[in-house]
Amino acid sequence: MTPKSGVFLLGSCITAIAGVGSVFELSSGTPDLGNLKTGLILALSIPLTILFFVVAVQDTRANMK
Repeated sequence: MTPKSGVFLLGSCITAIAGVGSVFELSSGTPDLGNLKTGLILALSIPLTILFFVVAVQDTRANMK
């Protein structure tokens, strides 16, 4: 694992946490940031989580010896 893949993996974890938090906020009925902002966070966090994870795995595989 390289530092670069570690950063991407960290980004994946952070965006995944943001997505889960957004789901809980939206399901509560009254999100602190409002429905629009919370929905945007959720909509962006899902593809970013997948993207960061895939890039981290690809970087790790490319640098394995």
